[in-house]
Amino acid sequence: MSQINPNFTVEILQSVSKNTMAEHLGIEFLEIGKDYITAKMPVDHRTQQPFGLLHGGASVVLAETLASIAATGCINNESQVAMGMEVNANHIRGVRSGYVIGKATPIHVGKKTHVWKVKVTNEENELVCISRLTLVVVDK
Repeated sequence: MSQINPNFTVEILQSVSKNTMAEHLGIEFLEIGKDYITAKMPVDHRTQQPFGLLHGGASVVLAETLASIAATGCINNESQVAMGMEVNANHIRGVRSGYVIGKATPIHVGKKTHVWKVKVTNEENELVCISRLTLVVVDK
């Protein structure tokens, strides 16, 4: 299985997230391992639905952000790009405040497709959302 580029740093990921949805929602990258990336996202007015709970769409944005960046870290960025093809998510538990933490790990890292699992948990490490993303790797 491919490893995430060791030159990827939390600081680089925060920098490339400027002026994107990730920055707008307050997503902060936490850690990059050889085969995972983690980030946290606040549960506040930017990410809540009208009833005060974390919006399912915000959980999916966190998941897609993590999986897309993780896939990007496993390809040749000079000649290839990874793009999302399909995302699914099961919302397990509601969250009203604090942070949620997402962790992307690979299921399949191939030459032309990647599949990543993203677990989103609350601050007590309870499962909030489980998501799976399929990405296609194409030449630039």
